[in-house]
Amino acid sequence: MKADHFAFQVSDLDTAIGFYTETLGLKLLFRELDEVHHEAFAFLELNGANLELLQLLDENNHPISSDSPRWEENRLEGEMRQPYCPHLAIQVEAIDRLVATLNEKRVPIVEGPLEIPGKVRWLYVSDPDENVIEFVQWL
Repeated sequence: MKADHFAFQVSDLDTAIGFYTETLGLKLLFRELDEVHHEAFAFLELNGANLELLQLLDENNHPISSDSPRWEENRLEGEMRQPYCPHLAIQVEAIDRLVATLNEKRVPIVEGPLEIPGKVRWLYVSDPDENVIEFVQWL
């Protein structure tokens, strides 16, 4: 088996695509409207697997706002808290370089960088919908 893709629910597909392409540098592969299942979705290239962003639509295929009951029904209960699960983990070569980029692009760091000496460094950020992304540098 091998990983195919990971998925996050988003409230605004355009905003999410902008965050992942312009801020994090992922490449947009394609976006589609699934009128049958009332979803808009996009796939972004993530070396080794892809990231799917899903936006729920109403019965007329218009975006559902993040304060609607249908949005809340499809989100996991709870607030963003340790151990920040579920999350997407992305391997990077240099956490310090990433921190500089995140600061430059005004992306708040949820927690980190953290380190297990000689093993791993990592940090957490969130996208505009509070989906958690972990960046990992193996030492």
